Amino acid sequence: MPTEASKQPAAPARERHDSTVNVRMSTTTRNLIDTAASLLGKTRSEFITESARNHAVDILLDQRLFVLDEKDFAEFEAALDRPPPPNDELRALLKKKPLWER
Repeated sequence: MPTEASKQPAAPARERHDSTVNVRMSTTTRNLIDTAASLLGKTRSEFITESARNHAVDILLDQRLFVLDEKDFAEFEAALDRPPPPNDELRALLKKKPLWER
């Protein structure tokens, strides 16, 4: 059964690592990260990068909040229940890679 973490989009497989980030942390935190990373067969850098990236994607996706009054929400729900018929533009959109996978 997939876990929440496994549902997250993966980083591009051949992404170039051309940037360095230095982070200061306690030895206890570093050891905790190292233990978790080793359980997953990852290096510390791989674990930290993947974890931070997944968290960043979650934060950005959570910013997609909008507020509607009852009437507008009912119209919104009705529109969701009436999806457009497939067309070339929709097919092209569904084939595009999401921003977080680019």
